[in-house]
Amino acid sequence: MNTARRIPVLAGALLLAVGTALAAEEGSALKADSIRAEPFRDAKVVGSLTPGDPVHILKRQGGWFQVKGATGSGWVRMLSVRRGEARKGSSDVAGIVGLASGRAGTGHVVATTGIRGLSEEELKAAEYNEAEVTKAESYSTTRAEARKFAANEKLVARKVEYLPTSGSAK
Repeated sequence: MNTARRIPVLAGALLLAVGTALAAEEGSALKADSIRAEPFRDAKVVGSLTPGDPVHILKRQGGWFQVKGATGSGWVRMLSVRRGEARKGSSDVAGIVGLASGRAGTGHVVATTGIRGLSEEELKAAEYNEAEVTKAESYSTTRAEARKFAANEKLVARKVEYLPTSGSAK
């Protein structure tokens, strides 16, 4: 086989291998959420997740994962799934990553999350960075690990009152 014919064959094999590797990725639900037919918040609900449910991550699109779970297959928000080994009862803080999608089925953004210090142009130009998401996920911990750390450091829980809402007097 000449070189000109090998390149497309090798490229196809590589794409197949990459797709297969992603399809094998495991995860678990961080919180209760709906599995939707399409990656939009107003798409038809085709299943549901409860915290700790194991899922197979098939694909990523924007702020959504296409998953296959025990109660159905479809799309779920990235913030609702922890990639990696399933951990029942995990209390990871998913909101640190800040990857919520407010797209409705119309394709128009109906809600967005702002980040202090970034301009509108910087937010619009932002791109998904797999390495940074993985890094952020590495900082997660379980409730048991956090309690052990607090005990070792002799930290004590304190009740803190909420601030009064604007306009109300206390």
